[in-house]
Amino acid sequence: MYFQDESRFGLMTKNGKALTARGVKPICQFQQVFKSTCLFGAFPPVTVDSLQLILPCCDAHCFQVFLDCLSIQAPGEFKILVLDNGAFHKANKLKIPGDLALVFLPPYSPGLNPAEKMWAKYKRSFSNQLFDSLEKLEIFICKLVMNTSPAEINSICRYSYIFLDQFWTAI
Repeated sequence: MYFQDESRFGLMTKNGKALTARGVKPICQFQQVFKSTCLFGAFPPVTVDSLQLILPCCDAHCFQVFLDCLSIQAPGEFKILVLDNGAFHKANKLKIPGDLALVFLPPYSPGLNPAEKMWAKYKRSFSNQLFDSLEKLEIFICKLVMNTSPAEINSICRYSYIFLDQFWTAI
């Protein structure tokens, strides 16, 4: 079982908290550039087989690429992919691989998706950073992903409701 989501990372600076002396406003560089890239992720609450891909945008074509890559990972394994109700997740032109089943969360319930916490972890590292290009931003994202251990992913994605018998009988 995997929890899937995607998040956008852009060149516009995200201001975050900074440590300064009392009464001193933190100063950081800022740029307002409207270019971005997307990070797609599928995170398991138990195993270590997560998949994260940087793709140019959030649309049905990129989601299809992601599904195809997830299908190739761990061949012979049937994968349940729990995800939100994004329009491109339900596009008619999607071809769902035979070893995948999509289970949609109830509408407006991002709190049920552990993948949201992964983005929060990554975006904390992303605040107050300035990137000259999408290539440098993607290198930064790759370093974040590579420095996140499978044990850390499991600890972030291990929600108590996942292991309740009532959850599995509802599916």
